Amino acid sequence: MATSRYAVALSQHPDAEVAVAEVVGQCLDRVGPAPDLAVLFTAGAHAPATPLIARAVRRTLAPTHLLGCTAVSTLAHRQEVEEGPSTVLWVGRTGPVEAFRLAEPRLPGPASSGHRGPVLLAADPFTFDAATLAADLDPGTILVGGLASAASRPGGNHLVLDDDAFTDGAVAVALPADLGARAVVATGCRPVGDPMVVTDAEGPLVRTLAGRPALDRLEGLLADADEATRERLRRGLHLGVVIDEHAESFGPGDFLIRGILGAQRESRSLAVGAELAVGTTVQFQVRDAEAASADLAGRLAPWQAETALAFTCNGRGSHLFGRPGHDAEHLVDGLGTTAVAGMACAGELGPVGDRHHLHGFTASCLLLGADGTPEE
Repeated sequence: MATSRYAVALSQHPDAEVAVAEVVGQCLDRVGPAPDLAVLFTAGAHAPATPLIARAVRRTLAPTHLLGCTAVSTLAHRQEVEEGPSTVLWVGRTGPVEAFRLAEPRLPGPASSGHRGPVLLAADPFTFDAATLAADLDPGTILVGGLASAASRPGGNHLVLDDDAFTDGAVAVALPADLGARAVVATGCRPVGDPMVVTDAEGPLVRTLAGRPALDRLEGLLADADEATRERLRRGLHLGVVIDEHAESFGPGDFLIRGILGAQRESRSLAVGAELAVGTTVQFQVRDAEAASADLAGRLAPWQAETALAFTCNGRGSHLFGRPGHDAEHLVDGLGTTAVAGMACAGELGPVGDRHHLHGFTASCLLLGADGTPEE
């Protein structure tokens, strides 16, 4: 007899028809038919079959609403499946859910102004401006989600909403406000060197930092760094943009991580994956497994939860920690539930402080049935 409110199922069977039968069967056993919401993540050889998988889920499980997305890898229970086919299905008896198909970067009606419960969103990275949606969202709404990562070119990702599949835009659902929802966003980088103010910039080009050419600042950092830090800088160099300019000091989690895309030798400028205004405080960052692990563990420490939906950067997993499963294990152990599901993303959405952002190298998680007290 089905007694659970939430369930998560994973199949790695190479045949998509068998895989969907396995995940639906497990969810029927645990939650029963016709849940209020189902969330589907597919990867590997299952990704191209996502529209067919979604239709089978609707036909056999009959959720009121279905949200789906393709990814380079998936997460379920304590596992992160980085190779081969995988289908992950999360289901919940949440109460009434609202569903939205988005072409423009805004949520319709009350969801944009904090009058609804938490919002889950999956978007195509090539055709949807998720950063603008996040920046304009009222802080009263909890928004968590990610950008599809199964394909590296437009038209290759699949998004699912109920009976329809899309290759562009975004899909979203707003959950009831009484589910004990909390958002946890943990970074994957640590700052190196000193914070500096952007003193000259145009578009994505940062010309000077603290009055000196930006490339000079970077070369100085490399020259002064120890060998281990120098190697990390060579493998994965990023720029952290300070979230709260009024803070007295900055550490991991205090930055929005943006990629450094290249350098202009003649102008001694750095090209950054964001437009930075003059006066913005920034600091160079390196990917760091130890700092990432500590940050995630610390942010989960105050909480237990009934379930979690996780949107992690596709640069985490074995790329950062040397093996898959790190984030999934932390979520299961930290929250005291195995009902954890998610995907690796090309960008993650979640709140930090009183604003929402599009992140990089983070784990952005929506907890439901959360119990605990957040640390100030």
